[in-house]
Amino acid sequence: MPWNLDNDRPIYIQLMERIQQDIISGVYQPGDKLPSVRDLAVEAAVNPNTMQKALSELERCGLVYSQRTSGRFITDDASMIRKMKADLAQEHIRSFFAQMHDLGFSDTDTLELIQETLKE
Repeated sequence: MPWNLDNDRPIYIQLMERIQQDIISGVYQPGDKLPSVRDLAVEAAVNPNTMQKALSELERCGLVYSQRTSGRFITDDASMIRKMKADLAQEHIRSFFAQMHDLGFSDTDTLELIQETLKE
């Protein structure tokens, strides 16, 4: 999947979000080794220093950990990953409902539209 980075927000934050998305969606499993900083930077078409900053921030929040001679790995804490997944889902749901409110739909109307759409 392409990285699709934009210039409206800091690149390292977008890189963090993409790697986090890959982790919670199962592209990377708990305990998996991440590709090297250079490999990830080439894949994302960014400077390795920018990728290093993103990975360091992911380490700081505990999603990734480093082993000096072996590289970086995804946390083994599956409950942390599940919580992040649930939190991200809630964020998307809140955003969706806010957009529907902007269109003039009530929560009830929105839920009815969702149910109709699921039946199709």
